[in-house]
Amino acid sequence: MTRIIESIDEIADRYDALFLDLWGCVHNGIAPFEDAVAAMRTFKAAGGTNLLLTNAPRSRHLVEKQLDKMNLPRDAWDVITTSGDSARAAMFRGAVGQKVYFIGQPHDQGFFDPLSIIENPIEIQQVPLDQAEGVVCCGPFDPSADPSEMRAEFLYAKTKGMKLLCANPDIQVDRGETREWCAGALAKLYTEMGGESLYFGKPHPPIYDLARRRLYALGKEIPDHRILCVGDGILTDVTGAIGENFDSLFITGGLAKEETKTDRSPDPKALATFLEGEMMSPTYAIGYLR
Repeated sequence: MTRIIESIDEIADRYDALFLDLWGCVHNGIAPFEDAVAAMRTFKAAGGTNLLLTNAPRSRHLVEKQLDKMNLPRDAWDVITTSGDSARAAMFRGAVGQKVYFIGQPHDQGFFDPLSIIENPIEIQQVPLDQAEGVVCCGPFDPSADPSEMRAEFLYAKTKGMKLLCANPDIQVDRGETREWCAGALAKLYTEMGGESLYFGKPHPPIYDLARRRLYALGKEIPDHRILCVGDGILTDVTGAIGENFDSLFITGGLAKEETKTDRSPDPKALATFLEGEMMSPTYAIGYLR
């Protein structure tokens, strides 16, 4: 049974590290949540480690710059792990071939920056779809457009046997009050059409393996039962935590705000109905990180 809590302080002494989702948990795509920042600082001051675990299709260095622009205080977190880093490593090892068709926006071009940690990386070329060996997807060309608009391109790619590398398994995010489509929605469509999609972010194992390595690089050898995954994605944050045998704190005031009737806290009956429908059981739930 999922326990609803009012503050992370109620359970903080059970954990040595938080794996924190960013969008919908720490910020809304525009600015940080003040209560979340305060909670992170308190946890860190008590000796905890805050690892930002995001499905952003970019390197951790670019995400860090983005967070600086949002004015997320650096003293609130320790290290970043991104879906982009995990997916980039696979791309430079040749997971979808050398010649790739890119789906994304201009600001996603950093995905193709050299990755020094890969030994003998292949040279990636961006080409038109009819010349491609595979597809790299960082997100829709237009986040407001219905993913079905890509059906024609995906039908061609499928018939050619191309694999689609999904750099961000999220289906949707909320930028302020506006809901946007993510790369995961396109990968889901491609799979439904019979294509093969490769995932590297939450809830899939590669990003968690990378997160553990990030902790180890900090000199932190933390057992899984002392790690708490925090996020608003029931299909990413919670599913991933369960798959890795981590405890989870479900932020109900994000993507599932309406379904869980969250004001300050979720409505218990609405939350139970939502979780039953999703066949999920996070360890804890809270309206917003605080």
